[in-house]
Amino acid sequence: MSQAQRARIDAMLRQPRPTEPRTVAEIRDGFRALMSGMAVPAGIRTRTIPLGTRPAVLVEPPGPARAATILYFHGGGFVYGSPETAMSLTGNLVSRTGFRALSVDYRLAPEHPFPAAVEDTLDAYRALLDSGEPPSAVAFAGDSAGGGLAVTTCLAARDAGLPLPAAIVAFSPGLDMTRTGASMVSKAGIDPLFTRASLDHTGAMYLAGQDPSQPLLSPAVLADLTGFPPMLLQVGTNELLLDDSTRLAARARAAEVDVVLDVTAGVPHVFQCFTGILDEADEALDRAAQFLGQRLRERDTR
Repeated sequence: MSQAQRARIDAMLRQPRPTEPRTVAEIRDGFRALMSGMAVPAGIRTRTIPLGTRPAVLVEPPGPARAATILYFHGGGFVYGSPETAMSLTGNLVSRTGFRALSVDYRLAPEHPFPAAVEDTLDAYRALLDSGEPPSAVAFAGDSAGGGLAVTTCLAARDAGLPLPAAIVAFSPGLDMTRTGASMVSKAGIDPLFTRASLDHTGAMYLAGQDPSQPLLSPAVLADLTGFPPMLLQVGTNELLLDDSTRLAARARAAEVDVVLDVTAGVPHVFQCFTGILDEADEALDRAAQFLGQRLRERDTR
């Protein structure tokens, strides 16, 4: 365990913040600045392409890509973030697996509240299938709100009668807009990044007055996961959202779904982005890459 590394990151994330709620522009600018300092693997290739009704950033490894796709959904509370802010995570999955990734630039609240994000990610998956990619060669992956989208897009795909992807990988997923997990209280003050007030502030923008008690908003407490593909849920113990993952894992087990609940002690929300400066980040990304390598079946390219 890297006590000194974790302590430095915790201190960095606890830098003083404005006491008043920030504007959307301030939230977006602050997150962009934070994520610009995260390490992106050298040699990966990126370009923006259309995918359904939205742009997506195609991320490819330095050498020839293996014949499968990670459909990636970035984090940011459904209000901020982009494929670019998630490039450390997406790029590291690509460089570690050799698979290409498509990172969806889905619409954000408050301009586009629920269900816009799910509509966009489902449309991207449909377009990927229509292009000829077999579902056995597709995995959904995402961080934070995007980790939640990896789950809810799978729900929406099942409801739409689409074949499900081969696997789901979710880093610190947000899975409960009702905010009823015990960790919302037990981790208050321990989480260096979020407070209940900050989550409520952005959550209200996405909800836009809608009831959070529905599966596409709170799958950890309401979703029927029957028929879901294998899932890997990675989360840290210093997170308000810890119990989003623990409760979804319990629902998955009850539905006879293969699930790996991967909990790392003493690390913050989406700790995987601290690759290169936190040993646990690199180790977790290695485990995620191994999981994807075991679950994805490369398409026949002959």
